[in-house]
Amino acid sequence: MDKADVVIVGAGHGGAQAAIALRQAGHEDSILVIGREPELPYERPPLSKEYFAGDKPFERILIRPAQFWEERDIVFRTGTNVTEVDWMAHEVVLGDGSRVGYRKLIWAGGGAARRLSCPGADGEGIHTVRTRADVDRLKAEIEAGSRRAVVIGGGYIGLEAAAVLRKFECEVTLLEALPRVLNRVAGEELSAFYEAEHRAHGVDLRTEAAVERIEVEDGKVVAVQLADTTRIACDIVIVGIGIVPSVGPLIAAGASGTNGVDVDQFCRTTLDDIYAIGDCAAHANPFADNAVIRLESVQNANDMATTAARAIMGDKQPYAAFPWFWSNQYDLKLQTAGLSLGHDATVLRGDPASRKFSVVYLKEGRIIALDCVNDVKSYVQGRKLIEAGASPAREDLADPDKPLKEML
Repeated sequence: MDKADVVIVGAGHGGAQAAIALRQAGHEDSILVIGREPELPYERPPLSKEYFAGDKPFERILIRPAQFWEERDIVFRTGTNVTEVDWMAHEVVLGDGSRVGYRKLIWAGGGAARRLSCPGADGEGIHTVRTRADVDRLKAEIEAGSRRAVVIGGGYIGLEAAAVLRKFECEVTLLEALPRVLNRVAGEELSAFYEAEHRAHGVDLRTEAAVERIEVEDGKVVAVQLADTTRIACDIVIVGIGIVPSVGPLIAAGASGTNGVDVDQFCRTTLDDIYAIGDCAAHANPFADNAVIRLESVQNANDMATTAARAIMGDKQPYAAFPWFWSNQYDLKLQTAGLSLGHDATVLRGDPASRKFSVVYLKEGRIIALDCVNDVKSYVQGRKLIEAGASPAREDLADPDKPLKEML
C-alpha cells in the first residue's frame, strides 16, 4: 500500500496551493496530490473566459509548470478519484480499489457541475463549463458548425459563456428561472446593467424562464421547451446552474455537513486529521457576520489552503481572509469586494450608462461589499472601507468625484 505524510484530494486551486503552502512552511516529508482529471493543476476561471474564447492556450493557464512540482517533490496521481475515506485507519480508497495511507488529509474536492433533472437532460449537445474537457468538447461542437446555443442559468458562468458565444457569432438565448440574472449574488442595479449589456450584444435574454424539457432527436439536442410551452430550437445547450459539493466520501465516513462539509476556523473537519478547503468547505465567515457559508472562489480556495497547511505545521491562524471575486464579460471587468449577503441598502456610485460605476452594499449603514464595473479605483479604496467597518454618508458614497479613501 502506498503512503504519504500528507495526502491532498483534489488538484484544483485549493489542492495546488495546499501543496505549495506546505513546502513554503518547511514541510519536508512526502506530499501526494490525487486528482480526478488527467492534467496537472490549472486555473479554472479562464475556462468560461480566455480559454473558451481561444485567447489563452492551455499551457498559459497551468498554475505551475511540471518542473515546479518535480523540484519540490510534490507527487501527483492524476486521472483517479477517491471513493472512500477510512479515517480510523488513516487511509483513502481509490477508484481502482487501491488504498493510500496518510498522516494528515486535506480534502480539496471542489464540486461537480449541477446537472439538469428534466426530461432529455442526458442528450448529446448538453454541456457544462467546469473542466478543460468540458470546454474542449464545447469548442469542438462550435467549430463543427453548432451555432444556435441556449444557456441555462444567469449566474456568472452562464453570462460569461454567453459573452464568448457571441464572440463566436453564435445565436444565443440565455434563460434565467428567477426574475433577474445574478439574483443571488448582486443587487438589482448590477443585474439590470448586465441584462441590458447582453441584450445590446445580441443575446436573447429571458428571465422567469423555467425549462420544462430538452427535446432530443436521434440522441441529439434539437430544442429547449419552457414551462409556458415556448420552444427554442438549438444545437447546443450550456448548463450553468451551480455545483454540487464533492464531499460524498467524507460525509459517508461520518463528517458533519449538509451543504458541503463543515470545517472550523482552522479548516478542520469533524474527523481526526482531516481538513477541507475551497468550494466544498462550509465555514463561519467573518465577512458574513459569521454565517456558515460556502464560497466558490479562487481567493477562498487559496487562502483556506494556506490556513490548513499552517495548521498542519503547528502554526494555527484562524481563517479570516478578505473575500474578492471578478468576472470578465465583453469589455467589462467586474471586481467584487466583500460579501453582499444580508445587505439592507444599496448606493449607486456613478452612471451605468457610462459603463464605469459601482454598487455599494450597506448593512445598518456599514459598507459590507462593492461591485465595481470598470472602476478599479473604487474597488481598491472600497476594500479598505469594508475592512475598517466604515459607515460613510450615503450622499458621499453616491458622488463618484469624492474619493472613497477620504471616507475612512
